Amino acid sequence: QVQLVESGGGLVQAGGSLRLSCAASGRTFSSYAMGWFRQAPGKEREFVAAISWSGGSTTYTDSVKGRFTISRDNIKNTVYLQMNSLKPEDTALYYCAASVGRRVWGDMNPADFRSWGQGTQVTVSS
Repeated sequence: QVQLVESGGGLVQAGGSLRLSCAASGRTFSSYAMGWFRQAPGKEREFVAAISWSGGSTTYTDSVKGRFTISRDNIKNTVYLQMNSLKPEDTALYYCAASVGRRVWGDMNPADFRSWGQGTQVTVSS
């Protein structure tokens, strides 16, 4: 089992930036892919981005391509989500998650992940 703790959320104006962090403990961090999801009030949990075990492959949902960047540091056991050019529609509770495997592909499904953090709130004002 792996424990995940997110940080870095907050309130930002449209066009601004935030960097989310997710610290992992438990299972060997470099043995699995990591992802970020988000959930807005009244909506289903939505895939945002994922990164393979080595960091060599990444995937993003279309709405964040070119604005968000996922990265990982396997020495610090941490995954990051750099979010630039934020929009009000990016407002949500952001979760990091540990995958069941090492690879990433397309728009991943929550069922592909087995450990979740508690979430960090991102609010973008217009």
